[in-house]
Formats: sequence, structure tokens, C-alpha cells
Amino acid sequence: NILNSMVIPFVKNVALAIVVLVVGLAVIRRIGAFVGKQVERSKMDDTLKPFMMSLIEGILKVLLVVSVIGILGVDTASFVAILAAAGFAVGLAFQGSLSNFAGGVLLLVVRPIKVGDYIEANGFSGTVEAIHILNTTLKTPDNKVIYIPNGQLSNTSITNYSIKDTRRVDWTFGVGYEQDGDKVKSVLTDIVNAHPLVLKDPEAFIRMSNHGDSAVDFTVRAWVNAGDYWTVYFDIIETVKKRFDAEEISIPYPQMDIHMDK
Repeated sequence: NILNSMVIPFVKNVALAIVVLVVGLAVIRRIGAFVGKQVERSKMDDTLKPFMMSLIEGILKVLLVVSVIGILGVDTASFVAILAAAGFAVGLAFQGSLSNFAGGVLLLVVRPIKVGDYIEANGFSGTVEAIHILNTTLKTPDNKVIYIPNGQLSNTSITNYSIKDTRRVDWTFGVGYEQDGDKVKSVLTDIVNAHPLVLKDPEAFIRMSNHGDSAVDFTVRAWVNAGDYWTVYFDIIETVKKRFDAEEISIPYPQMDIHMDK
């Protein structure tokens, strides 16, 4: 009687719980794959996609565990209370992880960055690849991947180079004191205005800006579309050297301190 009334029902519950757990995990994987495809096809911002996928899978697994506990005969209300207490205790031990989760939510709500932006933050710079639950990944120009905890990223200064459509490119060119300043300014103006990627509005700024020890400096500032920044930057430097050589405008060598033993 005791075997029939206690052991057999318990074994049945355990067997059922195992079946539900195995089937549930398989279903969650299928749901995750299906939802992942739908999310990728949707118009949802790329920044939200990895975060949402991680969050959905986590919620489904928690619900599955609660269901399995209920099948085993444990009062789910009590279990949830125990889980909450355990979660609080674990939370105290893993404050960093909770801070990173909160930081990820903050980044998605405030949206100082998004996938595809080139940023500089926490001493690192690169293109944002994904914002996950606990960290954000950046890809550097030399193809390295940097993982920054969301807690740190949400509490530090962020320079976003991609948030605006246009950027200003700055150069400083030094010429010898014997050179005609008006001629130098005219040559620089021709070079900048002739570049097809330099915007006409706002107008480029070209002025003599400093009297150095061995050279007169000219500051050049031009506006470009954000994606053209480095192309214009290097193009102008190369063109200035060629034109200065052609116009016989001297570029002084930098002063070097030479110490000789007496």
C-alpha cells in the first residue's frame, strides 16, 4: 500500500518531470531558432536583436524550471519565494553582473550607441558589433574584438563618431618663414575646394594660425560626410605635399636637439 500510494506516484512525477525538461529544452531551442529568424527578418533595430534573443531564451528557461518543479509536487508559490530569496543572496555575490545587466538595459533605453557606430569609450575604440545582456562587443579597425562590460560602458563618457551625418576634418601645415603667406593660403584653398568629397557648406576654413620656431602654421578645416572622413584626410595630406613641391613651397624639417659629447 505504501509503495502504491507514495513511491509509484513519486517515480511517475520524476519521470514526467524529466520528459518535460528534455522536451522543454528542445522546444526552447526550436522557439529560439524560429524567433531568431523572425527577428533577423524584422525591421527591429540591429542593436536590440541580440539582447532580445538572450532575454527571451532566459525567460523561457526560467518558466520551464518552474513547471518542472510544479510537476515534482513542490508548491510553486513557495518555490518562487525561495528563488527570490536565493536570487537576492546570489545578487549580492554577483553585483557586477547585475550592474552589467542594468547597464545593458540603460544603453538600450537611452541609446547613446547602436550597432554599426564607431565609438571611443573606457579607453577603447571600435565599431559596435552587438549589445548583449552583460557586455558590448567592439571590433577595432585591425579586426580585434573588445568586450566591454555594460556596467562600465553605461557609466563612462562615450564619444560617438557616427551619430552625426557630417564631421569636420582638421589639418595643420607648416611652411618656411620665407614663403608668401597669400600664395600658401591660395594653394591650400584650391586643394580643398577641388576635392569632390569636401562639402561646400559649411565653407572650408583656411587661415595662418601660428608662428612657430622654424615654420609658419596654417590651419585647414573642412566638412565631409562621416563615412568619407579618412579618405579626405589622407587625400589632402598627399595632395598638399605634391602641390607644395610643384609650387616650390618649402616644408621645414622638424627641429631636433643634438647632444654631442665634449
